[in-house]
Amino acid sequence: MVEAFPHDFVLAGDGRPLADVVQAAIAPRYTVAPSGRPRALRLTWLDTFDWRLHHAGLTLRHSVGPRVSDYTLTGDDGEQITAEAKGLRWPALADALPPGPLRDRLQPVTWVRALLPTARASAVVRQLRVLNADDKTIAWLTVNEMSLPGPGTNGLPSRLSVTAVRGYRAQTSRIIRCLTAAADVTPALLSPLDSVLAAAGRQPCGYSSKIDVKLTAAMPARSAMQKVLLRLLGTLEANVPGTVRDIDTEFLHDLRVAVRRTRSGIKMCGDVLAAGTAEAFRGEFKWLGDVTTPIRDLDVYLLGYDGMAAGLLSATPAELAPFHHYLCQRREIEQRALARALRSRRFLDMTRAWRGALAAPAPRRGMTAARLAAERIRRADRQVLRRGAAITQDSPPESLHDLRKRCKELRYLLEFFASLHDPAIHQQAVRDLKGLQDCLGEYQDCQVQQHEIRMFAEQMMAQRTVPATALLAMGELAGQIARRERRARREFAGRFADFASAGSQRRFRALTSGSGP
Repeated sequence: MVEAFPHDFVLAGDGRPLADVVQAAIAPRYTVAPSGRPRALRLTWLDTFDWRLHHAGLTLRHSVGPRVSDYTLTGDDGEQITAEAKGLRWPALADALPPGPLRDRLQPVTWVRALLPTARASAVVRQLRVLNADDKTIAWLTVNEMSLPGPGTNGLPSRLSVTAVRGYRAQTSRIIRCLTAAADVTPALLSPLDSVLAAAGRQPCGYSSKIDVKLTAAMPARSAMQKVLLRLLGTLEANVPGTVRDIDTEFLHDLRVAVRRTRSGIKMCGDVLAAGTAEAFRGEFKWLGDVTTPIRDLDVYLLGYDGMAAGLLSATPAELAPFHHYLCQRREIEQRALARALRSRRFLDMTRAWRGALAAPAPRRGMTAARLAAERIRRADRQVLRRGAAITQDSPPESLHDLRKRCKELRYLLEFFASLHDPAIHQQAVRDLKGLQDCLGEYQDCQVQQHEIRMFAEQMMAQRTVPATALLAMGELAGQIARRERRARREFAGRFADFASAGSQRRFRALTSGSGP
């Protein structure tokens, strides 16, 4: 019985057989003996585009060889889950894996994100047994000689992994100490995946949708906004291929967030850019936002469909199924339209011209980044307070929708200039605002969804193929959404009071103080 107790080492590889290097390190107390024949494997590591497994301390590796096609998930603590599966094509969601512990462990981490190959290598793997004086196997050694695929690539240093046999943990610990002390054996500082990425000139976690730019208080305001907007353009462009290929829904979501942030940046801070820049691109980014909206609205329904169907009381999920079929059909049509837009000359010309405009030299004098941040955050905060305080129980829905837009603008400004602020105060200010945003978002989403369900029902009726039971189920669905809308409306006053409280506003004043008039 093999027990998880892994430790990885790198072997010097000075020309001697690797078994001899290991034997010299653990002699004279222990000896090594080969076990089986060397295996040639093709290794592929999988993760999501935003590296969710890596962030969670997990590594998923697919090993393919003669009569072998194994997926192994390894945690930071060395725990491993392995499953055999053949014929899978990536990218795909984790539910493409066969049912079992591996899929169960992956699904909560990856959720709606597809797994896709992040690194590849070839390997020759040898198994060695470590024997004690009684010739009993007390540990297993795995020697892994990896190389990158393709001509002209150099091999990676040979790796040695130690795994204890149950009942021999103490002796395995002694073996590990012997290996650690050996001159030709050194502890591995990088995981196998990180080693392959480093050899290929790459780094893990190379993508994030966050606006992780570093600004300084004294830098020119135009330089600061150019840096922020260039970062958003990079995020937008990084998500185009995955959106066009429809790998998973989060590519479009991140692309749309980058577009919304850009539009808000142009609206609220575009005056510090070169003359005419904001006016030249405001309409183009509105066009991009508009062409990405229909499919995202459909995605929201499809992502929440199982939960909505399970919540039906009068109708059954089977009766609602024609609605799901209709949504899928509409999504295929909208996906083709979106792909055409993102491949169009208009989109390519727009992004190229926008990058060029943001690369223009900025003046060294004038408003600073700190002053810009303070002025615009203060102004946006006052707008939220003024408009929120004017809302009563009799206010029309449009007043809450408008307030939601103002909250988004304030949130984006906080994100743009986060590096200028004290992290603790900034994070708490964002939390104060987020509670109000969540309430307003739920209210507006429910209103939009009710309208869309009625619109979908009319379109389905026009096709003369929808059964009456499906329409009744959709009506019940609209009723559920209406109850959520009323609950959000009741919660608004309390959420706004929290945001407008003395403690919350004290934090916003701290973010905007000390920057000059």
